[in-house]
Amino acid sequence: MSSIRDNLRVGKPDVKPDAPSHVPGISQGNAPGGIENDPGFYTTGERGAGRPSAKSTARRSTGINPGARNPIDPSSPNLSPA
Repeated sequence: MSSIRDNLRVGKPDVKPDAPSHVPGISQGNAPGGIENDPGFYTTGERGAGRPSAKSTARRSTGINPGARNPIDPSSPNLSPA
């Protein structure tokens, strides 16, 4: 059942306010080692303090013919939307 409030249709919330923010078994996304397994990144060495450095490819943004969506000039940056 929905209602209209301030010219917006609002309904029952999907989540309870006291629900946990992390679900067991789901990775948090900030665990180390994520770049090696992601086909949208390639490593470029290390930066200060030994942190790994990486660049992205069009595969990070799209899975539909990503090779045709990279920059024409290889020295140009790949500006992905994320």
